[in-house]
Amino acid sequence: MTTHGHGDRVARALAAIVRHRALVLVVYGVLLPLAIFAALRIPNDSGIDRLIVPSDPDFIATRAYDKLFPEPAIALLVFEADDPWSPSALARIDRARAALSVIPHVTPFTALDALRRARPAATIAELKQLAMGTSIFRAQNLVGPHFLSIVASLDVHTPEERDAALAAIDVQLARAGALPVREVGTPYISSWIERATGEASARAFPVFGVLLVVIAVFLFRSVRALAAIVLALGTAVALAVAAGDLLGFTFTIVSVLVPLTIMVTTLASLVYLHARFIDHPPNVSREDHHLAALRNKFLPVTASTLAAAMGFAALAVSRIRPIREMGIWTAVGLAIAWVTAFTLFPVLQLVLKTPTGTAVEPKRRLYERLAQLVPRVSFRLRWPFVIGALAACAIGAAVLFGVPGVISGASVETDPLSTIDPDARVAQDLRWFRANVGGTDVAHVWIHLAKPAASDPDVLQAIESFTRTLEAAPEVAGAVGPTTMLRMRSYVAGKGELLPKEPDAFAAAVADFEDLMLTEPELRMFVDAGGLADLQLTLQLRLGGAAGYTATSARVEQAWLAEVAHTPSLAGSRARLVGEPLLQAKVGANLVPTLAESFLLTAGLIFAVFLVLFKSGTERLLAMIPSLFALLVTFLGMRAFGGSLNVATIIIATTVLGTTENDQIHFFHHMHELGADATLDERLAHALRVSGRAIVFATLINAAGFLGLSVSSFPPLRQFGLMTASAFTLALLADFTALPAALWLAARVKPRQPPSA
Repeated sequence: MTTHGHGDRVARALAAIVRHRALVLVVYGVLLPLAIFAALRIPNDSGIDRLIVPSDPDFIATRAYDKLFPEPAIALLVFEADDPWSPSALARIDRARAALSVIPHVTPFTALDALRRARPAATIAELKQLAMGTSIFRAQNLVGPHFLSIVASLDVHTPEERDAALAAIDVQLARAGALPVREVGTPYISSWIERATGEASARAFPVFGVLLVVIAVFLFRSVRALAAIVLALGTAVALAVAAGDLLGFTFTIVSVLVPLTIMVTTLASLVYLHARFIDHPPNVSREDHHLAALRNKFLPVTASTLAAAMGFAALAVSRIRPIREMGIWTAVGLAIAWVTAFTLFPVLQLVLKTPTGTAVEPKRRLYERLAQLVPRVSFRLRWPFVIGALAACAIGAAVLFGVPGVISGASVETDPLSTIDPDARVAQDLRWFRANVGGTDVAHVWIHLAKPAASDPDVLQAIESFTRTLEAAPEVAGAVGPTTMLRMRSYVAGKGELLPKEPDAFAAAVADFEDLMLTEPELRMFVDAGGLADLQLTLQLRLGGAAGYTATSARVEQAWLAEVAHTPSLAGSRARLVGEPLLQAKVGANLVPTLAESFLLTAGLIFAVFLVLFKSGTERLLAMIPSLFALLVTFLGMRAFGGSLNVATIIIATTVLGTTENDQIHFFHHMHELGADATLDERLAHALRVSGRAIVFATLINAAGFLGLSVSSFPPLRQFGLMTASAFTLALLADFTALPAALWLAARVKPRQPPSA
C-alpha cells in the first residue's frame, strides 16, 4: 500500500484526529442534536412560487399582481347528474352548499346564487334557461349539460390550513349526503404532491436500511463495522440536511432527494474507506495500517467528493428554483459528509474496534481472478467494446437532444396530471374534468392604467372590447373580467348579454359601476377599488403549457395595442400575462436548458478535477466513457419506453455524472500507484484488485439506494429512481469493459501475457 509517508501534512492531520478522538466524539455529540432540531424545522413547500428564482421578471410581476389581486385557493366541486336541473339534483347542490357554508375559511358559490339573487321568483325551468343560455357561466365551469359546480374559495395561508379545509369539505359533503363529487383544482393537486413526496422518503429509507445491513454483512462480516458506518452516516446526513435550515431552504418536490443523495454518496465513500481498512497486510500494526489506509484513500475520496459537489453546484445555473436550491444544498451537504468521513468515521473505527478482514478470502480470490481476466478480455474485445459504447452514446444523444429534420428531442412534461399517480382519486377526477368539461389551464391578464380611470366609461368599453377579442381567440375557452358582471346583469334583465356599442348607451349602462364595486365583492376581484388604476381578466385556456402561454401572451399584447390605439385615454397603460400557471409553464420551458447547461458544466468541472489530479487529458476523456455511456443509454431507454423529461428526471445528468465519476477517480488513482515502469495490464490488474470490490459495492449501493424511490407513488420520483439505478448499473458495466478497452486503444500496447492465456 502506498502511504505517501506519514510525515506529510495530511498524514499529520489524520493522526491528530485519531489521537484526539475523545474530543471528536464530544464535538459531534453536541452538534448532532442541534442538527436534528434544525432539520426538523425545515418546512415542506411544493408551491409554484418555489419553482422560479425570485429574480425572474415573470415571478416579480406575478408577486406584484398578487398584492393587488390576492387570489384565494379555489376548489372546484363538480356534481354530475343526467339532469342537473332536476329537483333531486338541485336539492343535492343546495345541501352541499349549506354544508360548506359552516366550514371556517371556506366560501362556496354557485351559478344558482347569482341567478336567484337576480331573479328571486324564477322557476327551475327559468333558472335553467338563464344558466344555459349564456357563455358566462360555462366560461367559469359552473354549469354544463350534465353537471353543476360549486366553487369553494379557501381563505388559507399554510399547507396545514389548506389540508384541514379540504378534509372538512369531504366530511361535510358526506354528512349532507351530497356525495359523490368530482374534486378539481390546485389545492387538491398541491396537497397530493406534498403528501406523495413526503411518503417517498418514508418508503425509500427502509429499503436503504436493508441495503446497508446487507452491505455490512456480506462485504465486511462485522456488526461493529455496521455500527460505525450507521453512526457516521446518520450524523453526516443529519448535519447535511440541517445546513438547509441555515441556508433558508425548504423541502420541495425535488429537494426531498437531498438526504437520499447525500446518504447514498456518503455510504459509497465509507465503503471505499473501510474496504481499504480491512485490507490489512501482515506485520503492520493496526494503528499504522489505519493511518496508512486513511492516507491512501484521502486523495481519491476527496477528489471524488469534490467532483460530485462541483457537479451538483453546477445546478445553481438553473432558473428552476427547487433544482437550483437542491444543487447548492447537496453540494454543501457533500462537503459536510466529507468532513464527517475523515473525522468521525476513523474515530468510530477505533473506538468500536472494527475488525480488519480475514473472513473474506474466498471473495478476495474471486476478485483476484477477475483482476487477471478483465485486462485480457478487454484487450481482445477492445474495438467492439469502444465502438459499441460510442455508438450507443451517439444514439442516446440524438434521441435526447434531437437531430434537425430527422428526430425531435425528448419531450418536456409539465402537465400536473403527469406528476400524479394515475390511480389516485385526484388524477381520476382531473382526467374526467378534461374529458367532459375542458382544459384546466388558467391565465390572468394584469392591466395597469396610466391614471386611476378604471370606472371611466371609455376605459370600460375598451376593456369590454379587449375581453371579447380574447374570448374569440382559438386558444381561449373563456374570459371573465370587470365587465362580465355588467353583461350578466344585462342578460338576466332580458336585454341580452352584449353591452351597447354606442358610447352614450354604454356610459348609461355602466353609470353605477363604482356603486357596484361597493356592494358586489365579486367585482372587486377584477378591479383594484382602492386605486382604480389596476384591473385583471381571468382566461380559461384550451392550450396550456409553454406553447399555450406563449401564444396567449402574444395575443394579449397584440389585442391590447389595438385597444390603446383606438382609445386615447389608455395611452401609457400596459397589459401583460401573469399568474401561477404561467410560471409553471415557464418551468417546463427551462427544463431542457437546465439539462444542457448543468450537463456541460458538470462534465467540464469533473474534467478539470481529473486533469489536476492525474495530469492526463487523454485519460480524463477516456474516463468519461462509462458515465456518458450510462447517462445517454438511460435517456435512450427513457425514449424507448415513452418517458419524458420532468422536474425530477432533469437532474439525472448531474446525479449520474457527479456520482459515477467516483469509480473512475478511485480506479485511476490505484492505476498510478505502481509507477511508470509497470505495464498497462499490470496497472489494470492492480487497480481492479485494490478497488474492484469497492467499485462494485459502491455502484450497487448507489443503484439500490435510488431504486428505493421506485416504490414512490409520486411518478417523477419513481421515474428518477428507476432511471438513476439503471444508469449506475450501466456505468458499472462500462467500468469493466469500455474503459479498459479504451485504455488499450489509447496506449497502443499489448498485454504481457497473450489474450488467450
